[in-house]
Amino acid sequence: MKYADVILPLALPRNYTYAVPESMETLLKPGCRVAVQLGKQKKYAGIVKAVHEQAPPYKTKPLLDMLDADPVVYPTQLAFWTWVAAYYMCTEGEVLNAALPAHLKLSSETLLLFNDAYGDDFSALDDDEYLVAEALLIRKELRIEEVQLILDKSEVYSVIKKLIEKKVLLVYEELKEVYKEKKENYVQLHAEYQEEAQLAALFNDMGRAPKQMELLLAYLHLQKTQGSVLQSELLKKSGATTAQLKGLVDKNILWIEKRTVDRIPTGKVEAQIDFNLSPAQEVALTAVRQHFTDKQVTLLHGVTSSGKTQVYVKMMEECLASGKQVLYLLPEIGLTAQIIRRLQKHFGSSIGIYHSRFNNNERVEIWNKVKMGELQIILGARSSLLLPFKDLGLIILDEEHDASYKQQDPAPRYHARDAAIYYAGLFKAKVLLGSATPSLESYYNAQQGKYGLVELNERFGGMEMPAIEIVDIKKEMAEKTMDGNFTEVLKNAISQSIADGKQVILFQNRRGYAPFLLCTTCGTIPHCKQCDVSLTYHRNQDKLTCHYCGTRYPYIHTCVACGAQTLEPKSFGTEKIEDDLQQVFPDARIARMDIDTIRNKDSHNKLIQLLEERSIDILVGTQMVVKGLDFENVNLVGILSADNLLGFPDFRVNERAFQLMEQVSGRAGRKHGMGKVLIQASNTRHPVLHYVMAHDYKAMYAAEIEERQAFGYPPFFRLLKLTIRHKNQQVAEQAAMILASWLQPHIGTQLVGPAAPLVARVRNNYLQEMLIKLPRDARMIAHIKQVLQEFIIQLKAEKAFRAVVIIPDVDGV
Repeated sequence: MKYADVILPLALPRNYTYAVPESMETLLKPGCRVAVQLGKQKKYAGIVKAVHEQAPPYKTKPLLDMLDADPVVYPTQLAFWTWVAAYYMCTEGEVLNAALPAHLKLSSETLLLFNDAYGDDFSALDDDEYLVAEALLIRKELRIEEVQLILDKSEVYSVIKKLIEKKVLLVYEELKEVYKEKKENYVQLHAEYQEEAQLAALFNDMGRAPKQMELLLAYLHLQKTQGSVLQSELLKKSGATTAQLKGLVDKNILWIEKRTVDRIPTGKVEAQIDFNLSPAQEVALTAVRQHFTDKQVTLLHGVTSSGKTQVYVKMMEECLASGKQVLYLLPEIGLTAQIIRRLQKHFGSSIGIYHSRFNNNERVEIWNKVKMGELQIILGARSSLLLPFKDLGLIILDEEHDASYKQQDPAPRYHARDAAIYYAGLFKAKVLLGSATPSLESYYNAQQGKYGLVELNERFGGMEMPAIEIVDIKKEMAEKTMDGNFTEVLKNAISQSIADGKQVILFQNRRGYAPFLLCTTCGTIPHCKQCDVSLTYHRNQDKLTCHYCGTRYPYIHTCVACGAQTLEPKSFGTEKIEDDLQQVFPDARIARMDIDTIRNKDSHNKLIQLLEERSIDILVGTQMVVKGLDFENVNLVGILSADNLLGFPDFRVNERAFQLMEQVSGRAGRKHGMGKVLIQASNTRHPVLHYVMAHDYKAMYAAEIEERQAFGYPPFFRLLKLTIRHKNQQVAEQAAMILASWLQPHIGTQLVGPAAPLVARVRNNYLQEMLIKLPRDARMIAHIKQVLQEFIIQLKAEKAFRAVVIIPDVDGV
């Protein structure tokens, strides 16, 4: 007897084992999808993790169906899922849920079947029951939604329950495959008109139908130039209508065939590398190759605009030549638009993109093409790491320092950089990390010899690093030379750039119009009703919005505390900057790049193209304008409030502020002439500002690494953050204290907390947090995680704490 361990798309603590029917024993392989029953009625599609002959210590149910002849994932991915679940303290079901496209996860729909044994005497039923029974007698099966339509109400479960009890109907859970192939209509010429003589005779007969003749000529042109003729393209080219095409079909001149087509066209193309590396890039490329002979991971530390992407392209070319696949990771979806155009120029249609903005059918097709090896290069955000690569040879992580590589919610809360290194190890592939401002952890590993380290210290083409100037806001406010949120220095620099035909980028790390409203009479600030956080004013929508739960409120004119009508917007976000710019520079073409302006699939790409085409003079934005974008006409960058970046209560604050300011300054002066960066700040003596002015990453690293070691933070310790959540504040606090008391003997002084976080209530749930500092010892870390999981199970077993949510987040700080 054979058994199968099945991963279900649920947060179950362990995988269930099912009996394999004899008919499946020789066909079933790990990685195939199977239909299984869980509980009394629910059916799910899961993935087989292993097939074996060891019976579990409980009565097994049989597999209901095998959904795939070939596996949808390889053993490599199953091993990767196991590691992700174990390391990041989640379940394999949660990893499966994150990895598989929605259309490969079958949906379970409740199907109601008529019980023929009941007969057709419905006299014992009430009116609602009668209507449903009669419809079932005729149709034999109904879905819940159809019952709702029949009874014209949404609450139908009580009626269905009574019909089940009276044995009028049976319930069947049907697994429904939701992926659909894309089909297109193709037009073809009938065989009898393939010869020139018959075609000439046909044209002679069509003299009285000029529109049909025009349509036929358009068909022949497309057929000669493209081979296959799409109906939509033919109608567009000829200007004809569907009715006119139908006329030719009815005359048996043309015929229409429906074919399955790829949503994502691909094809292997010879790499076209049409550039030469600079001497510095050549040295860097040679050094990368040398490090890869004895190290799996190499860090390429290159200043902004040093040409790291061209080094990546050369490495990708070499990997493709050896027949292996490449994964090119970027921290943000928005960056893919510009990079993909550059890479397609070199690699054509052998490159694919994968991220959450694609629809589910497109994601299934990319999934399958990666699995079959048809796509040789994948460019994407962190989710593309979960694709089923067949033979991965190289992973490139551009902007490896970026916090966006860490998944926050929901589980698995993995870090793409660390997970990529493990995943590459399963393939014996290489990992190239690239950044102008590497994370302290990566640079420390390179300094210790764990990673290879290659440095590119000069900009491509001999361009100089931008000149950075710190502008004292306090001084200008005292002299009354400020114009809104712009110092006179910044305002004059913007005017000069626009006069010179150049472009400007302004960075402000807050979206919306104003981060909060303030009653100037009593000092009250309007807060969200569900979260302990102030509401942000969005002027375009004229709404107050909570950036934690998304709830929107109408604008408040009267203070709820004192009744005074003295509420004023305070501080400023990107929307306010855009509004102020239009007042100060009325003739300038101004655009904004933040999450509010690029919600659509292509809006980010369109905005970047407008900037590249010089249709925008000033671009104001949040972190999106910082990351890896390349605009040759930008010569001025303004950071509007450096103090906002330096004021967070976080041990990484200096590192991240340096990274943001250095990265955004790198957008200036990339091609023509030396760029300029103006940083507005009140605390002009902050050491980070001076590291940025000198472009001195190593000085920042030296200062930070010393403090990290002294206070026990990464890279010397690993951090595990625990978040305890409950609707009752006292229950949350009590649960946190009990868990901390249990952990204390095992961890000692390396346990910090519990305490309420800065935002102590989100979506009406009260939060408590504690931090566990783990030594860099794999065995010790595994032991602490196991102890913690046992304590969580023990705590939730108590009735008072059953509803408490406990979220472990490994490396989440």
